[in-house]
Amino acid sequence: MIGQLARKPVFLVALGYLLFVVVSAFWPRLFTAAGPYDTHPEAAILPPGPGHLFGTDTYGRDLWTRVLYGSPLTIEATLIALGIALVAGLSLGIVSGFFGGVTDALLMRVIDVLLAIPGLLLALSIVTALGYGTIPVAVAVGVGIVPGFARTTRAEVLRVKTLPYVEAARAAGASWSRVLLRHILPNSWGPVAVLAVLDGGVAIIAIASLSFLGFGAAPPAAEWGTLIADGRNYLVTAWWLSLLPGLFVALLVLSLNHISKTLQEITR
Repeated sequence: MIGQLARKPVFLVALGYLLFVVVSAFWPRLFTAAGPYDTHPEAAILPPGPGHLFGTDTYGRDLWTRVLYGSPLTIEATLIALGIALVAGLSLGIVSGFFGGVTDALLMRVIDVLLAIPGLLLALSIVTALGYGTIPVAVAVGVGIVPGFARTTRAEVLRVKTLPYVEAARAAGASWSRVLLRHILPNSWGPVAVLAVLDGGVAIIAIASLSFLGFGAAPPAAEWGTLIADGRNYLVTAWWLSLLPGLFVALLVLSLNHISKTLQEITR
């Protein structure tokens, strides 16, 4: 599998960009010497150049630095959202697919109702009730993507549960709990892991969207959605204020989507 992935140059580029974003989130000083809140009024709204890779904003702050320092907030929120979706989605999908019957019917009707509501609208409703900030946004987005994980897990559990080695384990006297932990869960994990990578991009877009609308971290925190929103009034005179942070986020989402697609092709 590793050999197959190594022969895919676009996958390696996408993986490299993902690793760069993760490393820059934890150690931004490796890529910039400026501070995210350092203001220089005399250097306000400078276009991109050697001294300021992404230009400067209306307060003279280096936009490249603020994008890098905004990475931890969005990545933290994304990981929290995926953690909530994985735990809740896996639990619902396993219970529904494993026990079946009335339990399956009731849980899937609840999931169907959630699927009928657009994910961003559901997240917007939840974050309005919870309040503003990175954690409420993460919780709201996590709840919004739970149905996809629940459906995928249920489908995989139903598929694996009927395979011959599961029936052989039961015939050998293994309990249902042992069959679930030793056979069904490990063999149901592949598609769920691919979905987690794919939904990482979905979560980033949703979190950035909520931050763009003003539900994220309070100013002057450098969150990606907030940075894009700050430049929307200067699109004609200072296009880089919104375009370059947006391009940074878009490349990350495209990288995650390509990695997910490649892993799906390899694991088929």
